[in-house]
Amino acid sequence: MSEVRPITVMVVDDHPMWRDAVARDLSEAGMEVVATAGDGAAAVRRAQAAAPDVLVLDLNLPELPGVQVCKELVGALPGLRVLVLSASGEHADVLEAVKSGATGYLVKSASTEELTEAVRRTAAGDPVFTPGLAGLVLGEYRRLASEPAPPAGGGRDKAPRLTDRETEVLRLVAKGLSYKQIAERLVISHRTVQNHVQNTLGKLQLHNRVELVRYAIEAGLDEA
Repeated sequence: MSEVRPITVMVVDDHPMWRDAVARDLSEAGMEVVATAGDGAAAVRRAQAAAPDVLVLDLNLPELPGVQVCKELVGALPGLRVLVLSASGEHADVLEAVKSGATGYLVKSASTEELTEAVRRTAAGDPVFTPGLAGLVLGEYRRLASEPAPPAGGGRDKAPRLTDRETEVLRLVAKGLSYKQIAERLVISHRTVQNHVQNTLGKLQLHNRVELVRYAIEAGLDEA
């Protein structure tokens, strides 16, 4: 039986003591910290070299803002999940992070246990938000969906063919269910849900869960 590979993580924060403490906590929880960085430019370079499963990212960075780091890396590393860990719980900051491709947002007042659990869930593809922010984010998905989508280079005109199960999974994603909840609802494994989502992303030529939810809401699947 093959050994389960540890979750690989990169920690980006401009405060060395905080950065070291987060990296130590995650290592002690059994994760592999493959890189750290203290500014945005170094974060982009090192993440592209290390290709972690999860990027734990502060927004307030020198050289390059966190949201720009997130946009660049999510575009360059399709398998990357980004968990923002910020001192700010301001709604504008949360929404900016989500629009840049982050799949989770935690404030720095979170406990070590909350952080490690958030990293595990982020690695599994679940959206993770500090309590009180999840509803705000779903509302933003809906607002984005009501705006005209930018033209995509020729890939979106012909509706891609999704299987019935892929459509069903997409509908539940649009309703805001986590992968674990979808697996329980459909009586399938968490891994199968992830596979369906990855296949759907490929067919729709989308890059991350934020774009997927927007597509689903535009198609009216959240009302189905």
